[in-house]
Amino acid sequence: MAETEQITVATTSAGPGGAGEPGESVDLPVVELLTGRGFVTGKSGSGKSNTASVIAEKLLDNGFGLLVVDIDGEYYGLKEEYEILHVGGDEECDIQVTEDHAGKIASLALEQNVPIILDISSFLDEEEAETLLTEVAKQLFAKAKKQKQPFLMLVEECHEWMPEKGSMGEVGKMLIKIGKRGRKHGLGIVGISQRPADVKKDYITQCDWLVWHRLTWNNDTKVVGRILDSQYADAVEDLDDGEAFMMNDWAEQVRRVQFHRKQTFDAGATPGLDDFERPELKSVSDDLVSELETISEEQQETENRVKELREELDKKNSRIAELEAELQDARDLSRMAEQFTEAMLDQAEDYNPGRTEQGKMRRKRERFADAPEADGEPAADDEQPPEPDETADATSGGGFGDAFSAFAENGAAMNGGGGGEAASGSASDGATTNGHAPDADVAADGASADDGVAAVSVDGHADAAADDEAIRAAIADAVDAEQAGSGDDAAADDEAADSDGPAVYADLRADIAEFERKTRRMLAYYHEQGPGTPLNAHFSAGGSGDRTAAYARNRELRLRGLVEHVGRGKYDARLAALVREESDRRLDDDEVASAVSRLEAAFADADSA
Repeated sequence: MAETEQITVATTSAGPGGAGEPGESVDLPVVELLTGRGFVTGKSGSGKSNTASVIAEKLLDNGFGLLVVDIDGEYYGLKEEYEILHVGGDEECDIQVTEDHAGKIASLALEQNVPIILDISSFLDEEEAETLLTEVAKQLFAKAKKQKQPFLMLVEECHEWMPEKGSMGEVGKMLIKIGKRGRKHGLGIVGISQRPADVKKDYITQCDWLVWHRLTWNNDTKVVGRILDSQYADAVEDLDDGEAFMMNDWAEQVRRVQFHRKQTFDAGATPGLDDFERPELKSVSDDLVSELETISEEQQETENRVKELREELDKKNSRIAELEAELQDARDLSRMAEQFTEAMLDQAEDYNPGRTEQGKMRRKRERFADAPEADGEPAADDEQPPEPDETADATSGGGFGDAFSAFAENGAAMNGGGGGEAASGSASDGATTNGHAPDADVAADGASADDGVAAVSVDGHADAAADDEAIRAAIADAVDAEQAGSGDDAAADDEAADSDGPAVYADLRADIAEFERKTRRMLAYYHEQGPGTPLNAHFSAGGSGDRTAAYARNRELRLRGLVEHVGRGKYDARLAALVREESDRRLDDDEVASAVSRLEAAFADADSA
């Protein structure tokens, strides 16, 4: 392409500010036009868009490439005469595109010399349109470095992308970059705006050719005065439609010119009362569209696959939530069963008034000290907590009255003459009564304080009152023996009751110290942060966030009673409640708070360990 090649776009006109004879042709050098920086401005209706269209038509007539950034949807009229690819965001375009098409659009424009209209007006989402324009500008700039082919980028309403005031987005920064550095790579740019005062002055001052159509606002005419001269600032208000002052770096004077009317359909004309007739537009090659359609199809497949994966993930997350809820329900039931068992055993021991509550709590801990965790493997036979014996069951249900009734029923059965029947009941091993035929004696061993066995001797022909008296005496002997044997324990319990606080603190401190560092730090997280999920607590404790590890450590804390489930998969620390339980609620609020405060040192050990 020779630098002498030119296109004719206007003729000189008469009037203030004009130079030369009216009617002379006004030519623009193609290379300067394609690779330079231009600015066309004028108020609405003054002819600025017509001027841009005339320049585009002349370039297309000569087979030169360009890309028009159409912000108002008024350039599709070029398709009346030219095979130009119209891309955008709606069905009026040849193909709908997104930022994923930016690389291919730039390749078609620079490598295959395909003229393109990038219709930004067809996007409902402004952010999506800006992203697409930014990516196309970046791709053009990057490919122009390698291609080294003269190419023009024409940008409508450039004040929206390159504002004089306010912050500039990525689009504006990229356009400014093309204006400053695009020329050396063969990439030119023309900015079009109806408000020159609103356009970044850094851009206007870099332009090597400018066209000033009619302007009337003071702020805009002042810009004309600063860049041209004050005489042009006054005259620019009186320019006719399509008339303009043009200055450039390759001419020595400002000329007053009248631009030609464009030859293609004026899609930007203000609608009138006449019927609107849209012309027949040229279609582009199917090969060009197919290349972009391939990208669209791949993008759609990717979006569909992502949608499917998200739906699968949502289903799995829902199932996980259901399973976690079921697991928590099972844990709650297990804990309720443990509490019920403990309550039954406590009630069975209540028949001994000599035992203190502190002693019962200590025996309870000893009873379950070696018991396996609820969610682990079943314990061996010798590791199972002792089951309450028959006498304990009898007394726990309704006290000594129920026990007496049980013995009385056995005696009544024997007095009724039933031979060969045997009944047994004891505080530990059971009291055995052997039934015989009438007139036979029933013998049993005497009551023992060590094993708690009470034996009853009943005559088969004795009166029922005598039987009842004998049973009452046997029960009384058993109770007296048990009380006598547990006297030392009662004294020890009374002495321990005075030191509930230190004892409880020491036991809990020892339990916490036995946990691994991350487990202790999870407890610290619940205590300091409040309700949270095991995954968050595990991550805060330095873990990897692995679900299995997180719930395993959380389970240790839960089984010890240090944390509890508070709903929606979250857990919270329960130190204060646990201290009250361990002390059988003997401590007041200040003592509980003191114990909890001292226990926090165990959490500090987790950070220093």
